Amino acid sequence: MARTLKSDKTLFLATLLLAGASVFMVYTASAVPALGGPRAPYFFLLKQLAWVTLGVSLMLGVMRIDYHEYRRPRLIWTLLAVTVVGLLLVFFFPPVNYTRRWISFTGLSLQPSELAKLVAILFTAAVLERRMHRINDVGYALLPIAVVAIGLAALIVKEPDFGTATVLVLVVMAVVFAAGLSYRYLGTTATILVIAAVLLILFAPYRLGRLQVFLDPSIDPMGKGFQHIQSLVAIGSGGPLGKGIMAGVYLPEAQSDFIYAVVGEELGLVGTTVILASFLLITWRGLRTALVAPDRFGTLLALGLTLMVAFQALVNMSVVIGLLPTKGIPLPFVSNGGSSLVINLVAMGILLNISQQSSPVVAATVKTPVGELVVNV
Repeated sequence: MARTLKSDKTLFLATLLLAGASVFMVYTASAVPALGGPRAPYFFLLKQLAWVTLGVSLMLGVMRIDYHEYRRPRLIWTLLAVTVVGLLLVFFFPPVNYTRRWISFTGLSLQPSELAKLVAILFTAAVLERRMHRINDVGYALLPIAVVAIGLAALIVKEPDFGTATVLVLVVMAVVFAAGLSYRYLGTTATILVIAAVLLILFAPYRLGRLQVFLDPSIDPMGKGFQHIQSLVAIGSGGPLGKGIMAGVYLPEAQSDFIYAVVGEELGLVGTTVILASFLLITWRGLRTALVAPDRFGTLLALGLTLMVAFQALVNMSVVIGLLPTKGIPLPFVSNGGSSLVINLVAMGILLNISQQSSPVVAATVKTPVGELVVNV
């Protein structure tokens, strides 16, 4: 029986730092563009502050719920049903920027695809825990996971949201292979995913256009390449200490997917390093929690939640500095947006609860699919 410990302070403080930074950076990124517009300069600040308050409150509450409760079939199937209904309902609401990703009512917008990532991880961890003894049996262990993951991803792609669907599938794949799936399946899985990604790009002109602009933004500098060029200008002009608060170039909707560029320009290398270091701390402590979790479900769940945040942060920052085409994936905890912020904070709450039940000894013997591993923690 695992002993109850204090929550991981490093993980907790790194998460709070990013959540607090989001309130400040969303305001600096949105206040000046809002001047003269229909919205008040404090509109996004107050909205983000409300979401952060709600998210942190939920995180503190979830920290006190035993994570074993999340493997109950009734809860998992209920969450899955709610997620699927939500992903279908988005198609009945008016499009926003040519996409249908949100359920909107009374001025409040919810994005079901954010919940889908969390539910897919819970489902995968629960199924693998029960069917680990036959993990290489495709029909018994892998088919249910594949149906759920691909089904959710297909609905998300239809919105369209290629980036979120990719993150969901990659996280599920990583958890499955970490659970002990034979590496002979790796090549086949990778080939199928690459073919699917190529087809999705070729049969969607706007995705192909994004790829072309990524390779050469100068072909449309005032159109599709504008955001990419301005983001690089912002990052490059920040220098070591930044240009100062609200002293940046114009980036459309910078408070959302390109907020890391605002950090780089206004706070410089110091600011971007603090943000990057916070994500590295979360990743390190999350992986540590997975290694010393008291059971297999805790290990797989902690791994999935950690990778969900780490993959999104990696993709977002890579887009901002020009290493990947635009994906529309927000920077976890920092970008403007309630659904992403709340779901990621809830995920950290679950991760913190798992850390409370980890082995307290310095040298922990952790059971792995290949035997026992002595890990210094």
